[in-house]
Amino acid sequence: MQKIKIQDAIGAVLMHDMTQIIPGKTKDARFRKGHVVKEEDIPVLLSMGKEHIYVWDQKPGLIHEDEAAERLAKAVAGPGLGFSETKEGKVNLIAEQDGLIYASEEGIYALNSIEHIILATLHNHRPVKKGDKIAGTRVVPLMIEEKVILEAEEITRQFKEPILQIRPLQSKKIGVVTTGSEVYHGRIQDKFGPVLQGKVVEWGSELLGQTFADDNVEMIQERIREHIAQGAEMVLVTGGMSVDPDDLTPTAIKGLGGELVTYGTPVLPGAMLLLAYLDGIPIMGLPGCVMYSRKTVFDLVATRILAGERLTRLEIAKYGHGGLCLECPQCTYPHCSFGK
Repeated sequence: MQKIKIQDAIGAVLMHDMTQIIPGKTKDARFRKGHVVKEEDIPVLLSMGKEHIYVWDQKPGLIHEDEAAERLAKAVAGPGLGFSETKEGKVNLIAEQDGLIYASEEGIYALNSIEHIILATLHNHRPVKKGDKIAGTRVVPLMIEEKVILEAEEITRQFKEPILQIRPLQSKKIGVVTTGSEVYHGRIQDKFGPVLQGKVVEWGSELLGQTFADDNVEMIQERIREHIAQGAEMVLVTGGMSVDPDDLTPTAIKGLGGELVTYGTPVLPGAMLLLAYLDGIPIMGLPGCVMYSRKTVFDLVATRILAGERLTRLEIAKYGHGGLCLECPQCTYPHCSFGK
């Protein structure tokens, strides 16, 4: 590229967007890449602090920032992602469907370890809506050696999964077993059912049905098996999740056999959640906080299961970093640190 005085720039073609900042009013590209400078543009450019501009003087092996950003975006994007218009050397990745972000943290670190490469993303496993901006790419210099971009593209090919993708929540049939003698015998009204109904519908799944069980291990197990026999692809068991001797839900679920992933999570609210798998079907014991807290560990775990993931004990343990909900008077989740 070649540097020339602004007074000599009439008729020159700009090789990059030029941003104008007016405090409190605007910060945007005043002149776009490819704009032909006119005489009336000179005072505006001078007011923007531009006494010189750069015009195209391409050398072999160099590519423009726009092309570099576009190639980076395409290299990292997987299913469920589209692209914004290239603007001021930046490309944003946009969700093309509702779902969860799945990001390769290792891949992001590897790319950002290359000098002059920038990939900024939202947190892993964050729920997003169609149209949300989830990442942005750019390079630092106006012109960059193509070999740097080739290196970045090669890194993305070394991973089995895309660096970034949006996984939609799968629609599943979900059964609910509500335990506790006080509800079973009608002494109090069940409050769990309506809450779970709302969440299940919000996630695009179907509440297969809700049944009730006394504080009896065999009855709880029977109710779980009944839901599975009726086609449940996930079973939620509410009540009886504390450490009191007469709270039998954990005992009942563990007694079914299958794989126990965890009883207890490093998340507040939601420490007493239980997750197990019976013949591949997730069984979750839900603590009482799910009934009254806006967001809990249940929201974090259930959505990942609905996105097709089979969680491990290690994945649950990772929730400890970011697992504290501040229980704000006005909940802003997912625009907060909870579950990150």
